[in-house]
Amino acid sequence: MLEASPSTNAELAERARRGEAPGLVLVAEHQTAGRGRLDRVWVTPARAALTFSVLLAPDAVPTPRWPWLPLLTGLAVAQGVRRSCGVEVGLKWPNDVLVEDAKLAGILVERVERPAQHGGPVAVVGVGLNVTTTRAELPVETATSLALAGVESPDRGEILLAVLDAFGDLSARWSAAGGDPVASGLHASYLAACTTVGREVRVDLPDGGTLSGTAAGVDADGRLRVATPAGERVLGAGDVVHARHRAG
Repeated sequence: MLEASPSTNAELAERARRGEAPGLVLVAEHQTAGRGRLDRVWVTPARAALTFSVLLAPDAVPTPRWPWLPLLTGLAVAQGVRRSCGVEVGLKWPNDVLVEDAKLAGILVERVERPAQHGGPVAVVGVGLNVTTTRAELPVETATSLALAGVESPDRGEILLAVLDAFGDLSARWSAAGGDPVASGLHASYLAACTTVGREVRVDLPDGGTLSGTAAGVDADGRLRVATPAGERVLGAGDVVHARHRAG
């Protein structure tokens, strides 16, 4: 446990390069310069959020299947929050954790290369979950926290243990199946939790372009399938915006 850290991911990555053994969980009471996907800055008020990183070495999983790890982590956070707090949450592809379309948690997974004598490449899995963050403390209007979602006196310790339990179970089954998301049950579980599928979406692409259509599914490689007037596109990266549900 750290009182404060600029970034638990950055600190854990540095420890990994120095030979830290996989399995370490690094938790910060206050993260001052964290990063989210697409290099967004993610800063939390002291003790208002749950910010932690996990060092994982999925040795049994071939590199082409590592892209499932961010989706697996999002699913673990969703399951842990449901079990510990009783609040209904969903996933926006690839791994944003939502409560009624407002972002509750974000995830950043980074591959860290290290010398062979230290065991080869590892993954640093970072999670930032808003717990008691107030409306005024949230960075954007589209974010939320467990307290704002109606959870009374959420316990960060209990939530952390529930998320880590879910993460351990999912990652163990995924690794035992050689990273196969179908054989491990990960693909089906993710689809059941993903609220993006079936929605009208706009996807902001890494090259600056945009794509609009209906999210038709997530394939076995973890990529989003989008049906557009010009045909189906399969996307490995992008920032998804959900269209609002229509009443009636």
